[in-house]
Amino acid sequence: MLSALASAIKDRDLRKKIFFTLGIIILYRIGAQIPSPGVDYPKLRGLLDTAMTGDNAQLYSLVNLFSGGALLQLSVFAIGIMPYITASIIVQLLTVVIPYFEQLKKEGQSGQAKMTQYTRYLTIALAVLQSAGIVALADRGQLLGNGESVLMDGDILTLATIVIVMTAGAALVMWFGELITDRGVGNGMSLLIFAGIASRIPAEGVNIYQNSSTMKFAAVMFAVILIVVAVVFVEQGQRRIPVQYAKRMVGRRQYGGTSTYLPLKVNQAGVIPVIFASSMMYVPILITQLIQGPEPAADGFWQRYVMQYLQNPSSWGYILLYFALIIFFAYFYVAIQFDPMEQAENMKKYGGFIPGIRPGRPTAEYLGYVLNRILLFGSLYLGLIAVLPNVFLDMGSGGGDMQNMPFGGTAVLIMVSVGLDTVKQIEAQLMQRNYEGFLK
Repeated sequence: MLSALASAIKDRDLRKKIFFTLGIIILYRIGAQIPSPGVDYPKLRGLLDTAMTGDNAQLYSLVNLFSGGALLQLSVFAIGIMPYITASIIVQLLTVVIPYFEQLKKEGQSGQAKMTQYTRYLTIALAVLQSAGIVALADRGQLLGNGESVLMDGDILTLATIVIVMTAGAALVMWFGELITDRGVGNGMSLLIFAGIASRIPAEGVNIYQNSSTMKFAAVMFAVILIVVAVVFVEQGQRRIPVQYAKRMVGRRQYGGTSTYLPLKVNQAGVIPVIFASSMMYVPILITQLIQGPEPAADGFWQRYVMQYLQNPSSWGYILLYFALIIFFAYFYVAIQFDPMEQAENMKKYGGFIPGIRPGRPTAEYLGYVLNRILLFGSLYLGLIAVLPNVFLDMGSGGGDMQNMPFGGTAVLIMVSVGLDTVKQIEAQLMQRNYEGFLK
């Protein structure tokens, strides 16, 4: 791997892409530390330190997971990349519901460009809504649950300024991700999430070491290593369905007659179900905080349920709902991304067939059957990895140690998956230049 990395650095074009990607990530992390105008930052830091050691520390750690700590600091990049991810998923869902978007998907590059433009517009709209909600919570003193406003002034001009700055920050983060995808090593949006999570690992590791015994620290590190090994093992697993292409003569040349395979990954959905389920788990909490007054009203069933279960990641209500959402989004996302009938028609068009399976609908039914069996294991794997730290919290194992979300299952899953995808993309570019790749 070191020799492959040296080869990547020696290649001029690839070296530029790597350094360009690192530069964008550095700019992203700098913006995540710059406070928005109108925020009483010293007061916010004091309240945040108190909240991170209180009863809702696990919840705040989960909120900060995808923003690298920027959200609760109300920085310029507080909203981060989540509006773009949500907008992308919504646009993909619309391809199933609205025929116009389905037609755009089939138009190739031109249609994809239009869908990307719609995704950008929707990202800005979602960023405005999300930043307005966060600023309203900060003004009413409900962002950290202590009843104290963290803004210097509560007039409408200050609130509007903060909303505009956060929305512009979300647009800039979206642009950063697209730049990494187009001009860097690729996988831009995922790399920004990776950078946000990785930035918190050193501080959280020191916190675990200082607040626990050496044995507990070693146990946490050993558990993290086991999770990493399990994630790498499953992420690399795939079901290879053999595909043969019939021989055909075009003029005097013979085409086809080759054998290949159709790879179906065990985790066909990737980390998207975990990311989207995590976002959905925070929506009821945000709605409850917006509709209740300065004093928490626990009279209604909704408020009582949210406060008792959804605000406590270690409760069994939270664990079961989170697990169910991950499985649901895994099936839903794969159903959108992989159409067995479309795949069967493409194979039939180019003379391909699965040995022992007739082309057309029988091939589609066979692919759907195999995919559902693989997806059952893949979705259960995603759910178990994601809720494992929450189960430890409920059982009392690790206590405050396991609440450090960068070492939790969700964070490790995202980091390992993104790391593997990035290495594969760099390896593909190395192979194009006749270098030996990372994975031997």
